[in-house]
Amino acid sequence: MKTIIEPFKIKMVEPLKMTTREQRLAIMKEAGYNPFNIRGEDVLIDLLTDSGTGSMSHAQWAEMMMGDESYAGARSFYKFEAAVKEITGMQHVIPTHQGRASERILFSILGSPDMVVPSNTHFDTTRANIEFTGARAVDLIDPRGLDPHYKAPFKGNMDTDALDALIREVGPERIPVCMITVTNNASGGQPVSMANIRKVREITAKHGIPLFIDACRFAENAYFIKQREEGYADKDLKAIAREMFSYADGATFSAKKDGLANIGGFLAINNDELAVKARNLLILTEGFPTYGGLAGRDLGAIAQGLKEVLDEDYMRYRIRSTEYLGENLIKGGVPIFEPPGGHAIYIDAKGFLPHIPASQFPGQALVGALYIEGGIRAVEIGSVMFGRWEGETFIPAKNELVRLAIPRRVYTQSHIDYVIEVVLEVFKHRDQVKGLKIVKDAPYLRHFTALFAEV
Repeated sequence: MKTIIEPFKIKMVEPLKMTTREQRLAIMKEAGYNPFNIRGEDVLIDLLTDSGTGSMSHAQWAEMMMGDESYAGARSFYKFEAAVKEITGMQHVIPTHQGRASERILFSILGSPDMVVPSNTHFDTTRANIEFTGARAVDLIDPRGLDPHYKAPFKGNMDTDALDALIREVGPERIPVCMITVTNNASGGQPVSMANIRKVREITAKHGIPLFIDACRFAENAYFIKQREEGYADKDLKAIAREMFSYADGATFSAKKDGLANIGGFLAINNDELAVKARNLLILTEGFPTYGGLAGRDLGAIAQGLKEVLDEDYMRYRIRSTEYLGENLIKGGVPIFEPPGGHAIYIDAKGFLPHIPASQFPGQALVGALYIEGGIRAVEIGSVMFGRWEGETFIPAKNELVRLAIPRRVYTQSHIDYVIEVVLEVFKHRDQVKGLKIVKDAPYLRHFTALFAEV
C-alpha cells in the first residue's frame, strides 16, 4: 500500500498553539536566532531533536504506574537490566539519567591529555566529553559518506584504512577506546553495515583497543542492515542487534532515542575493572547503581520501550515515514543528504543557500527561516556545531546541514505534509534568507547557547 499507516491508535491529544508570521519573527529575533531559546509552546512542529520527545505506549505508561522506587535493589532496575542484557549481551549494565552521563563517566575514566579517541563520527556531546578531558576526538568516516548526494546503502561506515593509519601514527597505547556510532547522527543519520562493525572490531582487537558502540539508534541501524545487507533479510531485529553488540566491549546509550522513553540511558560494559570504576563515579554524581539518577518508573518504561522498538511493524513505519519526507523534498528540488536517514532528514544548507558562506552559518540561517515561515523548529549540524577558529582562520564543518529530526510516534502524515509545504515555500524564496554572525559564544557545545544576529 502507498499510504503510510501508523501502527498505533491515538488515545490522548495535546493542542498545538498557532502563531502568525509576525509573531514568529519577533520570537526568533528575541531568541537570538537560536531555536534552543524558543519556548516549546511557541513551536508548531518541533523537529529540533528526536531525543526524549517521543510518545510512550499504553504498556510503557502501565510500567510507570508499577515503578518500584526503592533506593537500592528496586524491582524496576532488575527488569531494566534484564531487557538491556537480552539485547546487548553485556555483563554490566549501569543506568544513567541520559546518554551524555554515560559518556561523561566513560571518558572521565579513559580520557586524558595526549589520548586520541577515533569514531566514524562523534556527535556533539560525545566530542565535548572527550575534549573536556584533554583528549582528541577524531572522525574517520568513509570519505564517500561526506558527499550528501552520493547514494550508498551504508554511508555511516568508518574508514577502516584511516583507522589502521591512525593507530600506526599515534600508537595503540594512546587510544584508550574506539567508538562507532549507529546510526551516524552527525553524518546524515546514515547506517553502519555489520561488515564494517566486524572489520573495526578485527582492527581494534588486534591492537588491544576496546570498541564501544554509541548505540542511541541501534534498532534503526539493525533495520537498515536487515533491508540492505546481504545475509540478513530473514533475521529478526533482535538477532541483528545482538550480533552488532557482540563485536563490542561496551556501549553508551541514550534511552531517549531507541529506548522510546522521555529520559534515561545506560553504560554497558564487559570489563569487570572498568565497571567498578564506572559505578564508583555513578554514585558520586548520578546515584546508586540500581537507579543511576532515574526513578524506578522510568527504568520500567525503558525496559518496555526496548521491547517495542524492535517490533518490525513499528520500525517499518518509522523508516518509511522519514523516507516520505525526504522523497517529497527531493521532488521539490530541495537538496538533502541522500539516501534519507532513519530518524531525520538532513537538508543540505550549503546547496539550499549557496549565497551564504560557511562563515555566516547557512544552516543556522535556514533554521531561522523555517521557524519564521511555518513555526517549524529544526537544528543546525554544520559550522555552528562543528566549525572552529585556528588563529585568524575559520575552519568550517565538512557539511552544512539542517536536521529535521522526527519524534517517535508523535506526528501524523498530515503534519509531515505541512513540513514539506513550509520547506518548499522557503526554498522558493531562498535568495531572501540572510547570513548570521555570532553575538555571544561558549567554549563547549556553543550551538545550545550561542546568540546570533543577521549580517
